[in-house]
Amino acid sequence: MVLSVVQPQEEASSSVIPSVFASRYVRDSLPRSRMPEQSIPKEAAYEIIHDELLLDGNPRLNLASFVTTWMEPECDRLIMEAINKNYVDMDEYPVTTELQNRCVNIIAHLFNAPIAEKETAVGVGTIGSSEAIMLAGLAFKRRWQNTRKAQGKPYDKPNIVTGANVQVCWEKFARYFEVDLKEVKLREGYYVMDPVEAVKMVDENTICVAAILGSTLTGEFEDVKLLNQLLMEKNKRTGWNTPIHVDAASGGFIAPFLYPELEWDFRLPLVKSINVSGHKYGLVYAGIGWVIWRSKEDLPDELIFHINYLGSDQPTFTLNFSKGSSTIIAQYYQFLRLGLEGYKNVMKNCMDNAKNLQQGLQRIGRFNIISREKGVPLLAFTFKDNDQSLAFKLSKALRHYGWIVPAYTMPADIEHMVVLRIVVREDFGRGLVERLLTHINIALKEIDDAPVSQPIPKITFAVELNQNNEGDVVLQIPTVVQEEPEHHETKKIVVKGGKTKGAC
Repeated sequence: MVLSVVQPQEEASSSVIPSVFASRYVRDSLPRSRMPEQSIPKEAAYEIIHDELLLDGNPRLNLASFVTTWMEPECDRLIMEAINKNYVDMDEYPVTTELQNRCVNIIAHLFNAPIAEKETAVGVGTIGSSEAIMLAGLAFKRRWQNTRKAQGKPYDKPNIVTGANVQVCWEKFARYFEVDLKEVKLREGYYVMDPVEAVKMVDENTICVAAILGSTLTGEFEDVKLLNQLLMEKNKRTGWNTPIHVDAASGGFIAPFLYPELEWDFRLPLVKSINVSGHKYGLVYAGIGWVIWRSKEDLPDELIFHINYLGSDQPTFTLNFSKGSSTIIAQYYQFLRLGLEGYKNVMKNCMDNAKNLQQGLQRIGRFNIISREKGVPLLAFTFKDNDQSLAFKLSKALRHYGWIVPAYTMPADIEHMVVLRIVVREDFGRGLVERLLTHINIALKEIDDAPVSQPIPKITFAVELNQNNEGDVVLQIPTVVQEEPEHHETKKIVVKGGKTKGAC
C-alpha cells in the first residue's frame, strides 16, 4: 500500500510552486521602498525581475553608448567563475593580482611608456575612466602643491585647462577636489580644444592641461603633439613645468592599431599620465578602466596607502576599496585572445562600418556630417534644415524600432547646434548598419507626413460647488468661456443643466 503525504499549503507555498504565473506572486504589488515582510520562492523572484527588465532597451541597439555590449561565451564563463572574487584581497587572490599587473604593463607598452622590457609599469585598474581621471588629477594636484610649497609660493588656487568638450567627470574632479576648471570654448566647425588657445590659458597655477583622444561629442582626436610643442615653448619661456594628461577613454585602444604613427602618448615628453576605458574599445563589459603614469616620479608616494590586515603588505591607490575581479580577468582574456592582430581587425571593422553608415547618411541628403574621419568610429551629424526639433523627433521616432540614438545640444557658444550621434561598436555589423539606415528613412517619412499640429483652443470653465437636498456634492458648470485662437475674441456659451455627482 502506497501512502501519500499532503504537504500543508503554507509550507508548499514557500518552497516549490507549480507555475509562477499560476501563483499569487504575479498579482501582488511589488515592493518599492520597503523590504517585504515574507520571503517568496526563487522562481517567482527571478521571473518578476526578469519580466520587469524586459522594458529596458536592448543594449546591442543602444547606439548612444561607447561601452562594450558583447563578449565571447568563453569570456562570459570566466566572468561568472570570478564573480565572487574581491580584487582588494590581493594576498588571497595572487593570480588575479598578477593578471592586473600584466594588463598594466601591456597597456603601458602599447602607449610607448619609457620602461625597460622587464621593468614594471606604474598604473592601476579602476572602475572606469572617471575614477582613473580622479586619481591622475590628484597626482597632478599634489605634485604641483609640493613644488609650490618648496618654492615658498601660494598653493591654494590650482586650475586645469581643458576644452569645453570634456566629459562630465572632469567637472566632477574640479568640483570635488577644489580645482578651477578653465575651458577653451568651442566654435562652429572646430569642435575640440584649440591647442593655441589652451596654452594661452596656462598660468603658474595650472596643474596640467587635459587633452582628449576621442571627443565624446564628435569622436575627434585633439592635436596632442601640437599642444606638447606649444606648451614646451611656454614652459621654457616662463620656467614653469606644466604637464599634459591625455584622456584616452575612447581613443586609447583605437589609435595604436589604426594610427600607429600618430604621436599622442608617452612619446611626447610632457605627457605624464594617460587614462583609458577597458570597457569601451578595450572590448570588456562595463566596470573597468586604467590609468598609467609615465614613471614613478609622476605619482607622489604620499598618495599610496599600505595595508597589511588582509595578509600581507599591499600598496593601494584607488578611490574605492572593494571591487570585483571579473572585468580585470576579462581584460586579460581579450589581450591574450586577440593580440595586436585581433584588436587591429576589430578596430578596422568598426571604422569600415562607420564609413558605410556615413555613406548611407550622405545618400539620404538631409544631414551635415560633423565628425572627422580620423578618430573614434562614430557618426555625429546635424540636420541641414534650420528646424532644431527635427533631431529630437528623429531620435524619438527611432525608439519605435528599438534604436537608441541620442540627440543633444552642443556646449556654450555653439549651443544652437543640435547633434545626433551613432557610436559604432564591435557588435554593430554591416547588417545592422543597413537596417538602421532603412529605419532612418522610414522615420523621416513619418516625421514629414505627420499632420501639422494646430493650436489647442483655450477653454476656461467657470464652476461652482453646491449641495442638493439629499446632501450630495454637485459640481455645477453654468457657463463655459472659450477663446478661439484664430479669432482674437472671447465668446460665452451657456450650458444648461450640466451637473456631475461625486468627486472629480
